[in-house]
Amino acid sequence: MTELVERVWRADAGGMLGALSRRLGNFDRAEEALAEAVAEALKRWSTEGVPDNPAGWLVTTGWRKALDRLRRDAVGREKLARVAAEPPPEPGVDDRLAMVFACCHPDLAEPARVALTLYAAGGLTTAEIAAAFLVPVPTMAQRLSRAKRQLRERGIGFEPPWPDEYADRLPAVLAVIYLVFNEGYLSSGRSAQRRELAREGVELARQLAALLPREPEVGGLAALLELHHARAAARFDSWGRIVLLEQQDRRLWDRQAIERAVLRLKEAVSLGQPGPYQARAGIAALHALAPSYQDTNWADVRALYDRLYPLDPSPVVLLNRAVATRFAVGPAPALAEVDALGERLAGYHLWHAARADLLTTLDRPSEALEAAERALELATNPAERELMSRRVGELRRRR
Repeated sequence: MTELVERVWRADAGGMLGALSRRLGNFDRAEEALAEAVAEALKRWSTEGVPDNPAGWLVTTGWRKALDRLRRDAVGREKLARVAAEPPPEPGVDDRLAMVFACCHPDLAEPARVALTLYAAGGLTTAEIAAAFLVPVPTMAQRLSRAKRQLRERGIGFEPPWPDEYADRLPAVLAVIYLVFNEGYLSSGRSAQRRELAREGVELARQLAALLPREPEVGGLAALLELHHARAAARFDSWGRIVLLEQQDRRLWDRQAIERAVLRLKEAVSLGQPGPYQARAGIAALHALAPSYQDTNWADVRALYDRLYPLDPSPVVLLNRAVATRFAVGPAPALAEVDALGERLAGYHLWHAARADLLTTLDRPSEALEAAERALELATNPAERELMSRRVGELRRRR
């Protein structure tokens, strides 16, 4: 029963918290009420059976718990008179987006926005978020507590903002949804991937695209996540090991999802406002539409990275561009591009992994082994560590 309740929480946390927070006007009250509702579910569902709508049951039960608390609280009695007449509806799309927009208020620092969204909209525990951020659990608990206190003290509401407020919050909302998806797609915690969290990121992006159909970067982000998610079935083998793009069985890819995502991207691009998410989606589309890894249009991939870099001047963009250079121009020019990033990416495991691949191609096995060993030292995701361990083993056997 505990596993079932946890599954409901992960699937509907954002909507449930949003529904209660919008009615109560207070995140802490909503959180406390839902915690009591979850405890009630653990006691009653095992004997009474699971309700047809578990999320609705939890919201209704949480609502009653919140009203009981307000009745007992002298300060809350005035609030009770205002909210008791109208119970919250079942959690829906607006509730989830309202929670994300509240978590992404510009007054909150970016780490707090991401952590709070993972907690409130993604349903992750404090311990899981701490693992994702590589910080101690007490540190993350304090960060979440401060963020919730800021929401309360600054009177930040839980309604989707007015259209004239989108500009201030939308970049943070897009970034947070992207990070939610990435944390699920390749977790920084103990598990290799969190599929339910990746699905949550895709669903949030789709909901945002439905809310803001004329925002090209929203469409670009939704298309990007859909394109990545369309090949989820081929990304790991039956042992949970990463399968690299060039080795994936493309028959397992969801071709209908790819077609829909490409159409969404074309509609976003037609609005004539280029952005980094559209460029990333364009790169993902080129990979998704190629008949094979070798037959990918690497020159176009490289050109899109050239467009992306001014929009997102990150050394990681240049590292990915170098991978395209390997196939579009040659491994030696690609290695030169990678080596030029050494001062900026020496602590990044994928920089060393890219060097290992290129040095192997250029028949420099000793240097390739050294780079692969360093990549293994720096990798934290278990699936990536397993992949690098295999590479190190192969290179050692070649000596």
